[in-house]
Amino acid sequence: MKRRVILGISGASGASIGLRIAQILGGMVDVELHLVLTSASRRTIAHEAGPQALGRLIDIADHFHSDGDIGATIASGSFRTAGMIVAPCSMRSLAAIASGFTDNLLTRAADVQLKERRRLVLLARETPLHLGHLRNMVSVTEMGAIVMPPVAAFYRNPMSVDELVSDIAARAVDLLGLCDTPLIAEWQG
Repeated sequence: MKRRVILGISGASGASIGLRIAQILGGMVDVELHLVLTSASRRTIAHEAGPQALGRLIDIADHFHSDGDIGATIASGSFRTAGMIVAPCSMRSLAAIASGFTDNLLTRAADVQLKERRRLVLLARETPLHLGHLRNMVSVTEMGAIVMPPVAAFYRNPMSVDELVSDIAARAVDLLGLCDTPLIAEWQG
């Protein structure tokens, strides 16, 4: 049986990271990828990755869920998953998840991950941060989520923006613990 993974993409800048995560998960033969996009993400994806990117993204997913479909499978705790990544995670989505405000399918699916004690990785995307952002990050962390701002690992000597995006995406997928061998090689000192 394939392991189900949910990928949520919000409207924050950084759509290329969500696209790369979809490519990584879509390439794993033992993963069933469930995709949910906020309405704002569609605009950001088109702006940052081009008008064809949305179609390519949806084609990668095994299942595409409408953000307004609160009755979708991923909205229920009885639908078992290996976890969820929200990449990028806007401060609006982070605030909704932190407060349990499940007004769309992305925030409901994230809420389900928390209540079922499943992995939830949030690539919180904003800078600089104010106290409200930080408190929301603390709140979701206390609930069990992993907050992973998409920060470049310059010590890995990336040669391009594409390498930075790939590194961040692989690190996020590694946090789900799907692979025996991590996608990112361990630091050797």
